[in-house]
Amino acid sequence: MKLKPEAIFAGTAPALAPLLRETRSVPIVFAQVADPVGGGFVASLARPGGNITGFAQFEYAIGAKWLELLKQIAPQVAHAAIIYDPTNPEASEYLPPIETAARSFGVQISTSVVRSVAEIERAIEQFVREPNGGLIPLPSPLIAVHRDLIISLAMRHRLPNVYAYRYYPIGGGLASYGIEIVELYRRAASYIDRILRGEKPGDLPVQQATKFELVINLKTAKALGLDPPITLLARTDEVIE
Repeated sequence: MKLKPEAIFAGTAPALAPLLRETRSVPIVFAQVADPVGGGFVASLARPGGNITGFAQFEYAIGAKWLELLKQIAPQVAHAAIIYDPTNPEASEYLPPIETAARSFGVQISTSVVRSVAEIERAIEQFVREPNGGLIPLPSPLIAVHRDLIISLAMRHRLPNVYAYRYYPIGGGLASYGIEIVELYRRAASYIDRILRGEKPGDLPVQQATKFELVINLKTAKALGLDPPITLLARTDEVIE
């Protein structure tokens, strides 16, 4: 900490973990951590203690919602490929809820660990050998950085695809269900302001996301030969046409 900052902002768990190892005194505010208590970042949500506080994104159970959304838009899906980056300490935690939901939906799950562009391409190319497939990339910085590639591969192989954030369907993906990241970052900025004014991070409760949004790219759905049900579109926060 040669720069001696008065406060540090960390966007995700992969960014937060090394910062925690680096300092136990400089205030840190995070904005996208699914389980800050389970991850060992704070003592509790109400009283974080220490030098870290922030805004949690969503619980791991949301993984089941992603699979449910995939089945609602593409009922023919019988196999779902789950790709994730193991360097994100939270990524694998979404798997148990997805696997539990898969049994109730009669969907077979295939998981692939990806750490690079080559592994992303290989995982998807191997999966598409089976018919009636769908794709759920789990959230991580790696997946976000290479989202254009993932979306293009899904479209090339006609794989219905569901994501955690709205910028995926905005970029051509099929659908997403998750938090509004911009709003979470705005709220994190308010904590930075309070800390710079003298409040202690350990006294500021960790807050959870309250605003979730469902986004469907209707143009992509039509390109994949899908016709999302009216009941689903009626409760969609944003339909991209």
